[in-house]
Amino acid sequence: MNANLIFYPILLQAFIVIVLYILLGVRKKKAAGAGQVNEERRGLYDDAWPEEVIKVNNCIRNQFEVPVLFYVLVLMLWATGGISITAIVVAWLFAVSRVIHAWIHTGSNYVPLRRKVFTFGCLMVMVLLVLNLLTLFGH
Repeated sequence: MNANLIFYPILLQAFIVIVLYILLGVRKKKAAGAGQVNEERRGLYDDAWPEEVIKVNNCIRNQFEVPVLFYVLVLMLWATGGISITAIVVAWLFAVSRVIHAWIHTGSNYVPLRRKVFTFGCLMVMVLLVLNLLTLFGH
């Protein structure tokens, strides 16, 4: 098996972040053009922007929380020779969960569903942690 296949879910996660930054720019431009921005507060305060901008901004912040652990754990597995079909599937499940999470977060922002998807992603990160432990301590 090609261990480098583990990097495709990382690329998807990175792609999500880029798309979110583009979406943020689009929504900010639209809000500014519609006069929906408090110009006195926009430089320092999120509440200067309308909800549609805040949702994307919050989603971007979220991409630098649990996904950072995902990156580290995948790189550790790769560096220690611990890549398996299980690790690749789990990494894909995490990355797809992040796509769904971002879709919900920037759309309906329905928190009960968003929380379930977030929790699933966290569970996938926990599985990656266990796979790392098994690799490091010789399963």
